[in-house]
Amino acid sequence: MMTDVVPYTFRQDADYLYVTGCQQPGGIAVLGHNCGLCMFMPETTPQDVTWQGETAGVDAALSTFKADEAYPISALNKDQSMFFKLRWLDILDRILSSWIECSFQLFHNVNTANSTYVNLESFQKAISNGKVKDFAVHTHEARWIKSEAELKLMRNSASIASQALLQTMLHSKIFPNEEMLSAKFEYECRMRGAQRMAFNPVVGGGSNGSIIHYARNDQRIQDGDLVLMDVGCELHGYTSDITRTWPPCGRFSPAQAELYDLILDTNEECLRLCRPGTTIREIHNYSVDKLRKGFQELGILKSDQPHAYHMLNPTSIGHYLGMDVHDCRTITYDRPLKPGVVLVCKLSYSNSLCIGSWAWDGDSFDYSLLSCVAAEWTAGTFPVITIEPGVYIPSNSNVPERYQGIGIRIEDDVLITESGYEVKFEWLLKLYALHHIVLTASVPKDIKHLESLLNNLSYGMGMEKHNAV
Repeated sequence: MMTDVVPYTFRQDADYLYVTGCQQPGGIAVLGHNCGLCMFMPETTPQDVTWQGETAGVDAALSTFKADEAYPISALNKDQSMFFKLRWLDILDRILSSWIECSFQLFHNVNTANSTYVNLESFQKAISNGKVKDFAVHTHEARWIKSEAELKLMRNSASIASQALLQTMLHSKIFPNEEMLSAKFEYECRMRGAQRMAFNPVVGGGSNGSIIHYARNDQRIQDGDLVLMDVGCELHGYTSDITRTWPPCGRFSPAQAELYDLILDTNEECLRLCRPGTTIREIHNYSVDKLRKGFQELGILKSDQPHAYHMLNPTSIGHYLGMDVHDCRTITYDRPLKPGVVLVCKLSYSNSLCIGSWAWDGDSFDYSLLSCVAAEWTAGTFPVITIEPGVYIPSNSNVPERYQGIGIRIEDDVLITESGYEVKFEWLLKLYALHHIVLTASVPKDIKHLESLLNNLSYGMGMEKHNAV
């Protein structure tokens, strides 16, 4: 709860949203070969409507979310009258318990496990028999590769965040304050159509930039210090994640520039490695070798021991990106990146069930059923990752004094394609045979461009028009 009776803003579980398209709390979804998608929906009383407004119920589950079956969730709630409970008890036993008992395998959403079904005798029996497994293994497999409909949202999410960060960078010279920059970024994102921040913004000025997940955002940025902003927004369930580091005063110091150029070179070289067949682990290992050598040349790394390097950069080079910022936890970083898959729409019989949000058995899982409402699976779908090298040197570090208190990270969102990563113009893809698309490429990161931008406040001070999806 945000306060005594006021809750925090609700964010739907990504797997539940992926399968149902429903952003509303309080429901349970069941997915099975015998029943299709069945949704148990919350009901509202006149008092609920007075205080909280209307909510989507059984009718919406059938008409809007295209469920095959839908029932009130009141059948599962213990606080209803005995008469009302008995009215639905036979439905509950007939539908949910019988499905569980007949299933060869049972998958459920571990993150949103709900006592209203977990406590059912049939579910507990399935656990004791070893039938219950985490359904994320299947949803993440499907979510890892993005459909064209999803990519449209991710491009727009990245575009909104990029435009907002650019405006925030311009704002920083006039208002060098962490809290103001955080507020400015959120304002610019929401004005362009984003529903929320993808995560709590990291706005670290000076030595605060060396704190990887710094969250206070309440200090003034001193003249001559860098500010590190790691930010992103969410657009209809799809996130962006971008980091830039710059001096609000408009000029890098020599020491800042030395470290920054090393991080920028690493960022650009790692981007060139983003192609089908490469793994995040391989890109990470390359970045470690590159940064270790650079740190040694600058005199801030004097040991070859892994822990010495980790003191300067304990993070991975990147992660998967999608409905969650750190997307698809069940997909390892050793998985080769690939440009696309064909998801065949087939119906096959299997005695498996998933509740809490969905289901199927691994050998004959029909991934064509795992798509958002209105999403279309096509033959050219792609994964999205981040590339984010950095260096984090607290003020009390045992390094040359000129490097103390500096934190730098440069992070881009990268779409893997058949020919490489994406750039703005298709002819450049063909000319350079690139294998990826940098969705956040519009935000400058070269020192010369950054200094030119920050010293020309007339640039971009208007707000670009953006038609959110």
